[in-house]
Amino acid sequence: MTSQSFDNVLVTRYASKEMSRLWSSQTRYGLWRRLWLALAKAEHELGLPISEEQVAEMAAHLDDIDFPKVADYEKKLRHDVMAHVHAFGDVAPKARPIIHLGATSCYVTDNGDLVQLRDALAQIRDSLVGVIDAMATFANTWKNQPSLGYTHYQPAQLVTVGKRATLWCQDLLMDLQEVERRIADLKFLGVKGTTGTQASFLALFDNDHAKVVELEKRVARDFGFSEVIPVSGQTYTRKIDSQILSTLAQLGETAHKFGTDMRLLSHDRELDEPFESGQIGSSAMAYKKNPMRSERMCSLARFVMAQPQAAAQTAATQWLERTLDDSAVRRLILPQAFLATDAILRIYLNVVPGIVVNTAIIDRTVRRELPFMATENLMMAAVKAGADRQDVHEVIREKSMEAVKAYKSGESADIDLLDRLKQTATFANVDLESAMNASDYVGRSGQQVDEFIATQVEPVRKRYPQLLRQNAELHV
Repeated sequence: MTSQSFDNVLVTRYASKEMSRLWSSQTRYGLWRRLWLALAKAEHELGLPISEEQVAEMAAHLDDIDFPKVADYEKKLRHDVMAHVHAFGDVAPKARPIIHLGATSCYVTDNGDLVQLRDALAQIRDSLVGVIDAMATFANTWKNQPSLGYTHYQPAQLVTVGKRATLWCQDLLMDLQEVERRIADLKFLGVKGTTGTQASFLALFDNDHAKVVELEKRVARDFGFSEVIPVSGQTYTRKIDSQILSTLAQLGETAHKFGTDMRLLSHDRELDEPFESGQIGSSAMAYKKNPMRSERMCSLARFVMAQPQAAAQTAATQWLERTLDDSAVRRLILPQAFLATDAILRIYLNVVPGIVVNTAIIDRTVRRELPFMATENLMMAAVKAGADRQDVHEVIREKSMEAVKAYKSGESADIDLLDRLKQTATFANVDLESAMNASDYVGRSGQQVDEFIATQVEPVRKRYPQLLRQNAELHV
């Protein structure tokens, strides 16, 4: 059976069921009913003529949403919030007269969005902790494996496989810090009314300002918020959306960097993604093992990194107390940015625990370039043996150029710098082989990994012990 409408691939192929469920219509509109319930309950408690029976009736019908009936109402009313008000009133007829009392549409839309944003950020945080834990474990496992380091993607000095992984992990830790900050800073809109003045609620409570303030606190508390936005127009400031999407985009930057590095190292055959026994790398080239997970990560990251621009434009173009040109774009970018970010983290959790380190290839590359890494030590050894430092420098320069030229032209199968130096009078009495221990050229790589994990990762592990040792299966 084929589908006759567009399927959002973020839902059907990439994101987790948990994140998809969070942004579902059932969750969104179920939140609206819970917001109406919380408002009615608080209004009842503060003395408005709302009965316990009406509140109980609303509480009994929070999730039995008749979506076809809602669609019929919306077709007639041309207003989505009022369509849901009427549908809720149909199943809670005694409460119908007081549903949405004093509120404007943004009471449910914006407060509901803030609840979803908070819960989605929490899911991102939880997955991110799992990725950090996995990356740190990988770094620790391979902290002493010498590997060629690159600057400008040209051979530089040696690092270790684990030391390089701490660079990936450090960026993730910075992302976690930002996500935690967004969660901590997020506030509830509260009950603000049509232009943010709370005039309708003040009228309901006969100009009792204290009761209006208390009403807002009670509703916010019902949804787990200790603070409300101090002032607003009809909506919460759209800068909040912009800040949150910028945080997700920063995580996208981190993922794109890691995915790109994996693709480069896969090309060099030093690292491989996990590869299932029956997996096909190419429909035409049966021998291929393409880094498709990392490629997908980069692709999704590119999408996430593009979303803050739309959020920034929306925040910048809100007229006075509000304008409705924010609605459609937010319905698109908020859920999809989170679904794509969730999908990225699922790839991380699938790839990192299963990265294959091809030590034979790595060692071969190190051996090829090691003579260049060792030249400074060789220079010092020759000087100790009585040679002039400037003369030694020139000999090394000449022989290095000759060795590279021979290697590139195919005249030599390896970079034979040591053999060329041995043939010179300058290095006749120097033990060249003793300088060929790769571990002597990785500096403090191993110690840096230990220190990084102890000071940066362990505090995260202690804060979130229940989130460690995660993994994820991918749909494709």
